[in-house]
Order: sequence, then C-alpha cells, then structure tokens
Amino acid sequence: MLGDLWSFQGRYRTLHLTWIAFFLTFVVWFNLAPLATTVRADLGLELGEIRTVAICNVALTIPARVLIGMLLDKFGPRITYSSILVFSAFPCLLFASAQDFNQLVVARLLLSIVGAGFVIGIRMVAEWFPPKEIGLAEGIYGGWGNFGSAFSALTMVFLAGVLSFSGGFELPTGAVLNWRGAIALTGIISALYGVFYFFNVTDTPPGKAYQKPEKTAGLEVTSMRDFWGLLGMNVPFAAILCVLCWRLQKVGFLTAATYPLALGAVALWFAFQTWGIIRTNRELILGNKVYPKEDRYEFRQVAILELTYIVNFGSELAVVSMLPTFFETTFDLPKATAGILASCFAFVNLIARPAGGLISDKVGSRKNTMGFLTAGLGFGYLVMSMIKPGTFSGASGITVAVVITMLASFFVQSGEGATFALVPLVKRRVTGQVAGLVGAYGNVGAVTYLTIFSLLPMWMGGGSDPSPEVIANSNSAFFMILGIAGLIVAFFCFFFLKEPKGSFAELHEGEEAIPVLAGR
Repeated sequence: MLGDLWSFQGRYRTLHLTWIAFFLTFVVWFNLAPLATTVRADLGLELGEIRTVAICNVALTIPARVLIGMLLDKFGPRITYSSILVFSAFPCLLFASAQDFNQLVVARLLLSIVGAGFVIGIRMVAEWFPPKEIGLAEGIYGGWGNFGSAFSALTMVFLAGVLSFSGGFELPTGAVLNWRGAIALTGIISALYGVFYFFNVTDTPPGKAYQKPEKTAGLEVTSMRDFWGLLGMNVPFAAILCVLCWRLQKVGFLTAATYPLALGAVALWFAFQTWGIIRTNRELILGNKVYPKEDRYEFRQVAILELTYIVNFGSELAVVSMLPTFFETTFDLPKATAGILASCFAFVNLIARPAGGLISDKVGSRKNTMGFLTAGLGFGYLVMSMIKPGTFSGASGITVAVVITMLASFFVQSGEGATFALVPLVKRRVTGQVAGLVGAYGNVGAVTYLTIFSLLPMWMGGGSDPSPEVIANSNSAFFMILGIAGLIVAFFCFFFLKEPKGSFAELHEGEEAIPVLAGR
C-alpha cells in the first residue's frame, strides 16, 4: 500500500481528496484557538467568556456527529461531505462579523457542526480499502486531515497579520491582526473545495454496491441486551448538552427565560434520538425478528470504542484549544511563538495517527494495540502535568516541555488511529452510525474536559481573575485528570474489548471478490 500511496489513482486518489476535505474542516474548526487572546482583547471579554466560546466550539458537534452518521449511511459520503464543507462558510462569516459575546457564541455553536465532518471520511475510506489495510488507510485520513488544527495554529496569526492592510486590532506591541478577515477566508476556501469534492469523487469503487441499513433513524442492534445498552449510552449526550446550557446560563448568554427553553430543546433532542432507536429496532423489541448468529454484533464493542475516543480525541480537542495559551502563560512567550510550539501537539498527527493504524494492521491484535496506546497516553498526560512555570525554564526547559508534549501526543493520536482501525469492522452496513456515535463521544469528552478546565481555577480559589500561580496549578491538575482517565479506559480495553471478526481479511463483511481491486 505504501508504495502505491502517491499514485493518485483509484482508491488512493479518493483517499487524498478525502483527507484534504477533513483537513479543511479542521482548519475551520480550530481557527479560533491561536487568535483567542486577540479576540478576547478586541471585544473586551472576560476569561470565563472566552473559555465558554471554546466550549461552544465543540458543543453541537455531539448531536451533529450522530445526525451526520445517519445521513451518511442514507445518502453516502460524497453528498454529505460536500454539503458540510459548503455550509462551513456561513458560520465563519458570522463569527468574523461578530460584535459581542452573544454573537460569538451563536457563530461558534454553528461552527461546531463542521467538526462532524470527520465521520464522513471514515465511511468513504472504508468503502475503498480492504480490512487488512483499513488501519493505515484510516490513519492517513485521520492523521493528515487532523493536521488542519496544527495548520491553524501555525498560520492563523500570520494570515491575520498579512490581512492587516485592511485594518484589524492593534496589539500592545504595535502589531495589527485582522482576525476577522483570517477567519472569514478559511470558510470561503472550505466552501469552494466542497464544490470541487462533489464533482471529483464517488461513494464506492466501480462495480461495488453501497450498503445501506433498512432504517437510519437510530442505530440497528441485534439483541435486546444491546438495545438497552444503546439507550444507556445515549444518556451522556443529553447530559453533556445540559452542562453546556448551564455554562451558557452562568456567563449570561442564557437568561432566566431562555435557560429552560434550552434545556427543553435538549430534552426534545434526547426524545427524538430515543424514538429513532425504538423505531429502528421495533421488530427486535416486539420479538418478531431474531438475528442469525453470523449477522450479530456486540454493542459493548461500540461502547468501549466510545470510551477510547473520549480519552484520546476528546482530550486532544481540549488540549489543542488550551495549549497555545498554556505555552504563552507558562513560558511568557509571544502569541505567535506560543502558537507554533502548541502546534507540535497536532503536528505529530502526520505520523502518529497513521502509525497507530499501521501498528493495528501489523501487530495481529487490534484489541491489544488499543489498550497499549491508551495506557501510553495516560502516562504521557501525567508527565505533562509536571510542566509548570519555574520547573522548566529557559530555552532548554521549553525544549524539554515540547518533547514531552510531542511524546504524549504520539500516544493520543496513534490511539485515535487504533480506534478507527476498529470502527469499520464492527458492523459494515451501519459503519456511518457507529463512526458517528464514537466520534460524538469524542466531543462528549472534549466538552467535559473543557468544562472542568474552565472551572478548575475557581475550584482552586482563583475567582473570576485567577493569579498566575492558580492558573499554573489548575493546568497541572487538568493534565493529571486526563492521564488518570486514560489509564482507566486502557484497563477496559485489555479486559473487555474483543477482537473483531475478519480483522485482517481481504474483503469486508458481505463483499464478494471482484477480478481487479479499484486503484490497483
């Protein structure tokens, strides 16, 4: 596969076009982090308000990934990916024209939908590559596309500076940053690529049918035990959205009148999801349908993969959102320098996520690979908790901190690759919905972690304007929480996750051999 990767023909061309689509969604999704302190200063926001905006950046991605998974299985990845890329221009332009905190929140909530684009490519890549190569293919898609967050960290400040000829916010140093123009431009580029993508890909290779479930209103399960498990794992989605509503009420975005309405909207969404699950599995519930053994799968597999994605991708989203400011305040660095150093966390994705998929392909046990990498990220975050002002100082201290960050990032990103080396092998016809659920749990983790991060300074007695010492201690505690969570999930991987059937087969479940594989 590696030898043919740069041929840009057949399935490899589809892989490259799809990871670029994912890359652009992440550029858009993370275009705020490197400019957060500038936006805060320009609009006079408090620390709690800008952190709330960061939480909003991942909030609606939770229901969006579930919904996108349904649409993906029904309409296919070509139409779904193109649509979300074109849509991204609207919230970018809305954010770029915002004049106060409330407008920022609305725009960022809409932008969080763009983060759902990732799950679309999982199904697209799975349609074009066989099980024995799925780990590396999905890893390349995820790793190279995920680099969009690092690209934002590396370039957004520079781009805002280049666009300053048309005006912008003047920093205390005298530099002018046109953060509005930079954010708007990312959305416009993404929309143009969406049109290009629509006319240059197909859902499947020639001669291969796109498998769809009979119903897409909810995930199809194959036993009553799994049905109750699915309902139970649906609860955290609503719970974390309620937490978000509470945060928005605390900072004044939701009033005494609108707060109950927001909670009511969450309740309606939860009811809609639950009814969709019941409707999809109606025949199973009534006892009219019994799945043959060869057609069954265990929902427990999905649940554990959801937990792995909380601790790897969920933590990544949280860390990428806070890391530029972390380096800026810990080492007293300029914004541009801090952004470049912070990008090292996501930069590792170029190698680590494909490496995680490749390891999963080659070791012979996708389960043990998942457990090992999850344990590694746990220990990595525990080491990162030791990075504090004074503990690492000077150029050598910064270098050590960056190396530690990159090592932790390797296990985080390769763990993501291992997770989605398993997802397409759970149940073929519902891959989109499984990917959507697992992906959504990554955002459940992100919102949970970011909420904890925003509250830690207050819990440590810092109030609304915490001292540098309180901020440093809260950062350390945050990384410690991430590490402990990773070690707990690693235990579940080693002792409860099962190896999927056909993990290293030539063909996917339900496929028949064709004379020539597309792209060969």
